Amino acid sequence: MSRHWASKPLRRPGKTDGVDAQALATMVCQQRLDTWKPISEAMYKLRQLARQHLELQELKTQLTNQLSALEAGMYHSPEVKKQLIKLIGELEKQLTECAKLIQKAVDDNAEWKRKAEQICAIKGVGILTLANLITETNEFALFENHRQLVSYAGYDVVENQSGKRVGKTHISKRGNSRIRRALHMSALQVVRYDQKPFVGLYERVFERTRIKMKGYVAVQRKLLTIIYALWKKDVKYDGSFVSQPIKKVAPTEGATQHRPQVDVLEIANMEKLVES
Repeated sequence: MSRHWASKPLRRPGKTDGVDAQALATMVCQQRLDTWKPISEAMYKLRQLARQHLELQELKTQLTNQLSALEAGMYHSPEVKKQLIKLIGELEKQLTECAKLIQKAVDDNAEWKRKAEQICAIKGVGILTLANLITETNEFALFENHRQLVSYAGYDVVENQSGKRVGKTHISKRGNSRIRRALHMSALQVVRYDQKPFVGLYERVFERTRIKMKGYVAVQRKLLTIIYALWKKDVKYDGSFVSQPIKKVAPTEGATQHRPQVDVLEIANMEKLVES
């Protein structure tokens, strides 16, 4: 959140240290933000491993593409090709070692191990995906609901409409890009393995838009919210669960006298985080 945005309610021109400090203090008082807490040493080290694995995978992809381009050329140097193959082989060894260290770090923590086994019951979601999610969110510590998490990950929907003109709707992509990268392959896998309710969501979105990637993005968002619910509630994934329609309670005359109407409406359960 920018300080410029926070200073707007003060209606004071200019930008000084005093104005910025007052704006931030006003924002904290108005929004009643939770106290920030540093992550634990174990979580910090696990985050380093998860990010290292992600960066090694990106390097491997770059070198693999470079090797393919070299082989497709009219001529190519055997020495350069040999070096690229050697580098790719070394990266594969480091990726394997890094994955083992991530698995060991999770297994050494009884709570992480238990929750990981419950969540990885989703065929297509592995320990690497889960490690990236919990380290980038500090075990979802400061998120009060799934909407905050969706916005943080950049999956919140941005509309483009004015008058009669209706533009394209897309996700904001303003959040943590590491979360989206971690969920990309998992979304492909759960659809491939015909996992419910993800495959049904993908088929509905693809049928409506005829764009595969929009279907996979919808699955990524669904995966994120379901993993969030499973981690918070500490329960095992049940593929046979069928979500019930969300019911809303109409506010009574006395109920809204001192409270906004939105506070009276019943909040959906975590299992109903994303519209099926």
